[in-house]
Amino acid sequence: MSTYRLNRVPKKITPLTIAQLTGQSQSHLQEVFPGHFLHRDVVAPYRALIEKAAEEGIALRMASGFRSFDRQLAIWNAKARGERPVMDSEGKLLAMALLSEREQVFAILRWSALPGASRHHWGGEIDIWDSAAVGEDYPLQLTQEEYALGGPFEHCSHWLGELISSGNTAFFRPYKGSQEDGVAAEPWHLSFRPLATVCEAALTPGVLRKLIANTDIYLQGVILENLDEIYSRFIRL
Repeated sequence: MSTYRLNRVPKKITPLTIAQLTGQSQSHLQEVFPGHFLHRDVVAPYRALIEKAAEEGIALRMASGFRSFDRQLAIWNAKARGERPVMDSEGKLLAMALLSEREQVFAILRWSALPGASRHHWGGEIDIWDSAAVGEDYPLQLTQEEYALGGPFEHCSHWLGELISSGNTAFFRPYKGSQEDGVAAEPWHLSFRPLATVCEAALTPGVLRKLIANTDIYLQGVILENLDEIYSRFIRL
């Protein structure tokens, strides 16, 4: 059993390098289980959260932890090329070819982070689900309906909400869907606040502008033209 307290404030977290911050380095990570990594200072809190959830009959599992810059870039470019679906705020398929390039950029950002600006680069962001609530062959989708009333992960979502509200955990939900036309609500996405606070301060528009300008990314010109708005609506919480 872990002795890590859920609301314990960890030792001072060393600021990430630019390469770590933007997902281009994995030197700050520790493998939690095969193929899944977290920041080394987040591993103990995450394992303590799993143990706490088990007391409620919840088998907390990680669908996604660290995500590299290259992976995020591949997701972005596939959506921009029309090779992956892009959904609107209600989860309905968008006809990207009918949108202007600016509209395409903001449509992608509704559900997918700008490469280099994904919180998953930091290693303190975790997409979670409850494997005890579904069968072994359940096709996990990470949709709002799965975590809403009547969904398979309703109990897990409600429990997490109460835990966060109580202040008895250092994890929180960064995407509540409250930003005007910003990132959609993601009840499955947890963020480790001590690390997030450090990273949020370091991830400036200047860092992103330099990175995007030197990246082979689709819709690059439109991104750079609108970067200040993108930053205020989709990156700065």
